Amino acid sequence: MGLNLLYSNDQKGTYPNSWYAATATPLAPFAPLQGEARADVCVVGGGYTGLSAALHLAEAGRSVILLEANRVGFGASGRNGGQLGSGQRMEQDGLEKLMGDGDAAKLWTLAQEAKDLVKSLITRHDINCHLKPGIAHACFSKGEVDDEHRYVAHLQDRYGYGEIEALDHAGLQAVCPSPAYVGGSLDMGAAHLHPLAYALGLARAAAAAGVRICEGSEVLDIEDGTQIRLRTAEGQVTADQLVLACNGYLGGLNRQVATRVMPINNFIAATEPLGADAARVLARDVAVADSKFVVNYFRLSHDGRLLFGGGESYGYRFPSDIAATVRKPMTEIFPHLRDVKIDYAWGGTLAITMKRMPYLARLAPNVLSASGYSGHGVGTATHAGQLMARAIAGDSDGFDTMSRVPAPAFPGGAAMRSPLLALAMTWYSLRDRLGI
Repeated sequence: MGLNLLYSNDQKGTYPNSWYAATATPLAPFAPLQGEARADVCVVGGGYTGLSAALHLAEAGRSVILLEANRVGFGASGRNGGQLGSGQRMEQDGLEKLMGDGDAAKLWTLAQEAKDLVKSLITRHDINCHLKPGIAHACFSKGEVDDEHRYVAHLQDRYGYGEIEALDHAGLQAVCPSPAYVGGSLDMGAAHLHPLAYALGLARAAAAAGVRICEGSEVLDIEDGTQIRLRTAEGQVTADQLVLACNGYLGGLNRQVATRVMPINNFIAATEPLGADAARVLARDVAVADSKFVVNYFRLSHDGRLLFGGGESYGYRFPSDIAATVRKPMTEIFPHLRDVKIDYAWGGTLAITMKRMPYLARLAPNVLSASGYSGHGVGTATHAGQLMARAIAGDSDGFDTMSRVPAPAFPGGAAMRSPLLALAMTWYSLRDRLGI
C-alpha cells in the first residue's frame, strides 16, 4: 500500500484534535525502543487489543514489550463511538446459519464475557472513563422495526438474554425523540464510555503490571522463526512469541491478514454543550446506533455535548471539512441542530472484514493476530487480547472458537481493497438514499 495510514491523516506522535483528547487525562510519553531488547512476548500495536494482551500476559508472569508506532490509544481505540455492544458484530441468527447452533452459542457466551471483561477491568484498575449502561438500536421503517423485534425475541428465547427490550414508536421516542425513527430496541446490558480514557487506563494498568511500552516505535520488519525478530528505526526486539494487534494500521507487516482486513475511515463530531436542549436529542443517557448501512451512532458526553458519528469516506484520505461531512447525517436525524456549533470533528481508521466478524488467526506456531472488529471493537478487541494471552499460556479454547469464523479474503487481495471500498460505499449510499 503506497499510503501509510499511520501518518497519512495525522501528525506523527500526536493525538487528533478530538473531544476525547481534549478531555482525557494524558499519559507522559513512553520512550521509544532503542538498541537490543529481549522479551517472552512482543506485542505490536497499542490499542485495546495490544494493551489487553500485554496486560493479561504480564499478569500471567510473562515479560512483555509492546511496540506502538504513535501513542497508546492513538488509533481507533481512542477515537471511536464508545459503544460497548452486546453479542458479536454479526447477529446471532446469522451466526447460527454460518457456524451452526453450537459455535453460535459459544460466540454469544464469548461476547457476554467481552462486555463483562471491559466492565471488570474498569473497576479493577479504577479507570475513570464515564461508563454508563444502555444502547438503543433505532430503525427507520416498520419493516426494520418488525425485524428488530423478532431478533429481540430470539435473544430472549434462545439465549435467555433479558436485558434487551423491544420498543415501539412511543417507546423509542421516549429514549430518542428524533422524527427519523419509528421504533427499535433498548439493551441495558450494553454500555457506553469515553474510549480514549479507557485506552489510557489500560496502558497505565499494563505499565504497572510490568509491560515495557515503547511509543514512537513503528515496526519496519518482522523476521519469523523459533525466535522472532522485530526491527524499528532505532532498535530490535527478539521474542519467543508475537502478538499482532494493528487492526487498520497493519500496513504491509503481514499479507495473510492484509488480504482479509480492510481499513476504512469514520468520522465523529462533538457539538457545543447543548444544556437543556440535550433532552431534545436523548431523553435518557444511553447511546444509539441506527439501522442505516453507513450507520449513525451517537450519545451525549458527560459535559452535555452530542457526540455524533456518521458520514461516508470513499478513500483513505480524510475529507478537508470533517464537520460538514458529519453535519449532513446529523441534520437528517436531528433537523433542529442544523445550525448548532460543532466544537470538534475528527476521523479515524477502523478495519472491517468480508463477514463483519473479527479475524483471529494463528499465523505461525508462535504468532497470533486479531483485528477487523468492523465497528464492534470496544468489547471484542479487549477480549481478543485476553484470548490471545490465554492461548499463549496454553488455553486456546476461546481463541480457537473465534478463529473458526470463516474469513474470506477481499477479492483481488490487499491491492483491490480501496477501489472495492469506493464501489461498495457508492452502492450502499445510493441504496440508503433511494430507500431500496
